[in-house]
Amino acid sequence: MAIALPSGLYLGKNGVERTLLAGSLFLVLIVELLNSAVEAIVDKTSPEFHALAGRAKDMGSAAVMISLILAGVVWGLVLLG
Repeated sequence: MAIALPSGLYLGKNGVERTLLAGSLFLVLIVELLNSAVEAIVDKTSPEFHALAGRAKDMGSAAVMISLILAGVVWGLVLLG
């Protein structure tokens, strides 16, 4: 993130491209924060293993992965297009 955000602002040709590049990075951070919140509350409320707790953590991790893929697609389309 430390290098990607300035790179996105520099590589974007106009305001829309800069917004897409920076916004996709912030979306990943937002989803990661929400995933961390879900994991913290699951650990707090269910210290022992439970299948639903595991599913909640897995879905949070999947959301982070999807946001990373989305960011990669956005960056690829903007920079190659």
